[in-house]
Amino acid sequence: MRDYPYLSWLASIGMEVIAVRELIEIMAKALVEHPDQVQVSEIAGEHASVIELRTAKEDIGKVIGKRGRNAQAMRTILNAASAKLRKRVVLEIID
Repeated sequence: MRDYPYLSWLASIGMEVIAVRELIEIMAKALVEHPDQVQVSEIAGEHASVIELRTAKEDIGKVIGKRGRNAQAMRTILNAASAKLRKRVVLEIID
């Protein structure tokens, strides 16, 4: 397994959740028609964080995808990234 020294550096300066939040923002902006209306906020806890994703009403279907596949893919990537940080992160798509 590869070691990612930048993750420990990010964690040491308290930036790990910001990096994960930016990851979600980049993925969401790539999917939607109105990337300027994508808003990502974070509610941090001691052992877990919640990432809230808001988009324009007409773009919510693109973020969720057919049968929720886009949303599930984003959550899978988020879980992999957060596992490396040893912190649980949950994605909520707010309509």
